[in-house]
Amino acid sequence: MKVSAIIPAGGAGRRIKSKKAKQYLSLDQIPVLMRTLIVFERMKMINELILVVPENDLFYVQKELLPPYKLTKIKYIAAGGKERQDSVRNGLKEVSDKTDIVVIHDAVRPFIHEKIISAVVSAAKTTGAATAGVRSKDTIKIIKRNNLIAATIPRDNVWLTQTPQAFKYKILKKSYEKAYKDKFYGTDDASLVERIGQKVKMVEGSYGNIKITTPEDIIIANALMKNKQDTKSYLRAGLGYDSHRFVTRRKFILGGVEISSKKGLAGHSDADALIHAICDALLGAAGLPDIGRQFSDQDPKYKNISSLILLKKVKEMLSDKKYVVGNIDATVILEKPKISAYSEKMVSNIADVLSVSKKKVSIKAKTNEGMGYIGRSEGIAVFAIATVMKNEG
Repeated sequence: MKVSAIIPAGGAGRRIKSKKAKQYLSLDQIPVLMRTLIVFERMKMINELILVVPENDLFYVQKELLPPYKLTKIKYIAAGGKERQDSVRNGLKEVSDKTDIVVIHDAVRPFIHEKIISAVVSAAKTTGAATAGVRSKDTIKIIKRNNLIAATIPRDNVWLTQTPQAFKYKILKKSYEKAYKDKFYGTDDASLVERIGQKVKMVEGSYGNIKITTPEDIIIANALMKNKQDTKSYLRAGLGYDSHRFVTRRKFILGGVEISSKKGLAGHSDADALIHAICDALLGAAGLPDIGRQFSDQDPKYKNISSLILLKKVKEMLSDKKYVVGNIDATVILEKPKISAYSEKMVSNIADVLSVSKKKVSIKAKTNEGMGYIGRSEGIAVFAIATVMKNEG
């Protein structure tokens, strides 16, 4: 069975506020695009690669970017179109006629794992179409005019779609022909296939399979790279994220420290977004269910509870699985108040609960440069990376 992979890399870097397009940004001295291509290049099941880049970048990619890496599976480099769908269509035109399965993967998802690609291709062979995805950790709201909530979607059946997506070649080709005939543009390739009545199977992806689109994604990517370099093969890494909005008449608790502020964070517990993100990172690293399933916000016993208590419970869960904490690397994103004066105490609190050296806990703070809800001081977001390893003692 012949498998072709289309790698659309047509981004311009507008949302990431970079002079260089996001696919050419370096992660540990290797461009994001190259890190993605190398994963597909080394897979035996992938027979050919079709790369799609902005038309103005064709010379740079062909003559400067690719040659040092000596990739052998790139069959064609196509010029991108106005939209991502146009770029994939241009790539699809170059796929070999004898291809059975077409895999499509965003160039700016460099942390994709071979096992996920294999699983998606295998599912597509059976069902005709498949996509990687992860379960939503957050409750999804439908908003109508004036930002009023119209409905709440049950979280149990909500998945966040990623790439790779894989399709039988004839099915994908038919779906694209139909889409362009109807002048329809979808948000992903699977949506085009769904339009023609084809079932698409969801395959478990990875929360680490991030798409580099915003400045925050660069922070996460660098953290993932740092932990990838600093840990040996027997270590496991996890990614955590949390966000809360500011409200009045609540204390602002972060890292177990009360921050001087006129507003606090909304939440069922003490809404300590930093600790919550760290908990999720540790749970993910140990392969355990996320914090929402461990400590339900519907359970009255967790009402206004200190998140340091939750962190201690997470440590006990890890101990039961014979995991010990390697290190914590967290980035807090908020416009104000400034938290530098409190960071040392936060580090001490976290290190004490986890029984690790303070040198193994890193807390950084960034603003969002006035952009979005964080820039308007409406809320806070936290990203955390954690490593754990088996206790051999």
